[in-house]
Amino acid sequence: MNAQVRKDTPSPYVAATSPEEARKLAEELMEVMSTLLSVVESETELVRAGQLRQAMSFEQKKAELSRRYVKTVGSLKASQKFLSRAEPELLTALHRHHDTFRAMLQVNLTVLATAHAVSENVVRGVNAEMQRRNIPSTYTAQGRRATPTARHLRPLSISRSL
Repeated sequence: MNAQVRKDTPSPYVAATSPEEARKLAEELMEVMSTLLSVVESETELVRAGQLRQAMSFEQKKAELSRRYVKTVGSLKASQKFLSRAEPELLTALHRHHDTFRAMLQVNLTVLATAHAVSENVVRGVNAEMQRRNIPSTYTAQGRRATPTARHLRPLSISRSL
């Protein structure tokens, strides 16, 4: 039943039906990928420099470019049969550019993941130091170090907004 429903539902993407439309669609994808890469590279450089507020300013532009990218890729997927028949060299070029695009995005994701891990380690370190200061240094009657109770541990609260 699900397969039947999917076949009857029209695709929201417009497929290319002529070589001109295919080239226009390819140019749109290339333009979106180039613009998105320049935004992502700027964001990456700012994150590497520790300027997170400035890097966050790209969020809205990245979201808009991502929507355009998804729409264009959807249209290209809808046009894949036509492109492979009528414009195989264009399809090959798009695949090459898309592979480069994915590699550049991977660099950005790695930088963002590293920044996230570093900031998490800093917060955990601050929390550990605060907890260490709150715990009394006492010994039991047997001469062992006393384990802290819940009343000695105080939670650390953090505002996630910059």
